[in-house]
Amino acid sequence: MNATEAMNRKVNVRGDDVDIEIPDTAHQISSDSWFQVAFVLTTGINSAYVLGYSGTVMVPLGWVGGVVGLLLATVISLYANTLVAKLHEFGGKRHIRYRDLAGFIYGRKAYHLTWGLQYVNLFMINCGFVILAGSALKAVYVLFRDDHTIKLPHCIAIAGLICAVFAIGIPHLSALGVWLAVSTILSLIYIVVAIVLSVRDGVKAPARDYEIQGSSLSKLFTITGAAANLVFAFNTGMLPEIQATVRQPVVKNMMKALYFQFTAGVLPMYAVTFIGYWAYGSSTSTYLLNSVNGPLWVKALANVSAILQSVISLHIFASPTYEYMDTRFGIKGHPLALRNLLFRIMARGGYIAVSTLISALLPFLGDFMSLTGAVSTFPLTFILANHMYYKAKNNKLRPLQKLWHWLNVVFFSLMSVAAAIAALRLIALDSKNFHVFADL
Repeated sequence: MNATEAMNRKVNVRGDDVDIEIPDTAHQISSDSWFQVAFVLTTGINSAYVLGYSGTVMVPLGWVGGVVGLLLATVISLYANTLVAKLHEFGGKRHIRYRDLAGFIYGRKAYHLTWGLQYVNLFMINCGFVILAGSALKAVYVLFRDDHTIKLPHCIAIAGLICAVFAIGIPHLSALGVWLAVSTILSLIYIVVAIVLSVRDGVKAPARDYEIQGSSLSKLFTITGAAANLVFAFNTGMLPEIQATVRQPVVKNMMKALYFQFTAGVLPMYAVTFIGYWAYGSSTSTYLLNSVNGPLWVKALANVSAILQSVISLHIFASPTYEYMDTRFGIKGHPLALRNLLFRIMARGGYIAVSTLISALLPFLGDFMSLTGAVSTFPLTFILANHMYYKAKNNKLRPLQKLWHWLNVVFFSLMSVAAAIAALRLIALDSKNFHVFADL
């Protein structure tokens, strides 16, 4: 059954037969188990970005702020994601895209605004993945030849090419299949290596400095920026698109996937973040594998794993954009059909080429994380989720529940503005210290 034939089919929800309208899409929906969807979510949360949280979250926040902040971010992120998940079939229609849900609740203007926010969110996340893959590739090169012949922009370009080849070969999110298992293995490799080498360094090292560095004003900006990194760590900004792939009952199965993500799924991320900071203190690098010491082949293996895992993760976060392009231009049928293959080469290759150019131009990973969290993750995951739920369930909410959702909207709106200012300040400072196409 293709997506067009699936329109208005009858599905079973909570034991009752109801008509749920399913929008047209060129990609597969309702084909994956909750466990596969859980691994998609866990792949995102334990992507190579976890190698940066010791430096981008713990260093600016310190032990108390970092630990408490990560735990709080876990709880509020789970809560916000459950709000969105519960609205997936709101109003008798299956909302397989974030913009579809916002448009159904608010109207056409909200549809376009949400699509813009989500596109910016996913584009910046993917730029970060290209930077990560490029940084890991350069780290491998430096391990064996530190002659500066190949610089970071060159490595970013090579990483972008690898991402493009993978994007062309995998037609849609459900087609990842075995690649999710590969991604899990790759994540375990670089996380275990980072933990083991950090522990070894930490045991041997003298007392570390865990003080938050900088003047009072500088601390204020870095702490605010780190708050954006906290929410960035846990949220995809594409939950309805991921939920679209899960089998019926979609809400119940998605809740299982979310509980897995925010319990077992976060443990590796916690471990590498806290142990990395414990081992190196305020001098922890924003890419942890640059701080560790150990056998060359072990460090090379971890970096290669980070490169390959970033390629898979980028494909996950680019999938809403690919789905839009494929659906807009009617790309259906066999993935290897000449027309479909040529379209993916042009469309996806062009998208990744632009992402790669921006990544090489401004390769400041921590700044990308802060800005992404500020301008898109806060609005999509917290502000919009709370207000959409309030709007959709208004007649069923008690006064205290309504007040709670409004407090969330106001608080996270203020946080979004403050974090955006802090992130832009960081980018301005880094732009003064480093030229474009910098070899960091």
